[in-house]
Amino acid sequence: MFNVCPHCGLYSDEKTIDPRGPFAICPACGYQHRFVQLPLFIVTGASGAGKSAIALALAPALPECVVLDSDILWRPEFATPADQYRSYRNMWLRVAKNIGQAGRPVVLCGTALPEQFESCPERRYFTALHYLALVCDDAVLMHRLAARPPWRGADTTAFIQAMVTFNQWLKMHAATTNPPLSLLDTTGRTIEHTVALARDWIRPRLA
Repeated sequence: MFNVCPHCGLYSDEKTIDPRGPFAICPACGYQHRFVQLPLFIVTGASGAGKSAIALALAPALPECVVLDSDILWRPEFATPADQYRSYRNMWLRVAKNIGQAGRPVVLCGTALPEQFESCPERRYFTALHYLALVCDDAVLMHRLAARPPWRGADTTAFIQAMVTFNQWLKMHAATTNPPLSLLDTTGRTIEHTVALARDWIRPRLA
């Protein structure tokens, strides 16, 4: 659906986008496919920062959007850090683009950085990508990860240290990513309060 030209049948995710329609223009035959172009919201952060809890609670609090946890489609073959997880990120952009044709933007919760999405071909189908990074105090993050059940594999020293390092990196570099990350500190906040803040960050950016 959508990437297949209804006129000539060519599959392409690199169609030229004409914002006047907006139209996705087939590179082979020039057919102009009108589509709904919406923003996309990425809620990122280290493991333990609160993304999964936010994803569950934000869905009923933000009915005008479709809230998804990106982990639901993860498979080992997507673990390609050398190319910024390009196949995985592009796949999620494609999913969000197709959902958006029903008129509801997607809020995608999962660990990621802006550069991993911004370089993907499917990025062009969105008006903007907005990034919200959940962070917290290092001690709080370590406590949350250590308290997880063993099957999640989050209680090892190496994993906890990697997440603490990423959490610190987000705090230090949020303003320098392209586009910049907005930060939301979940330390000492209830899930309800955090959800309300995330909702209030998203809603003004829906237009």
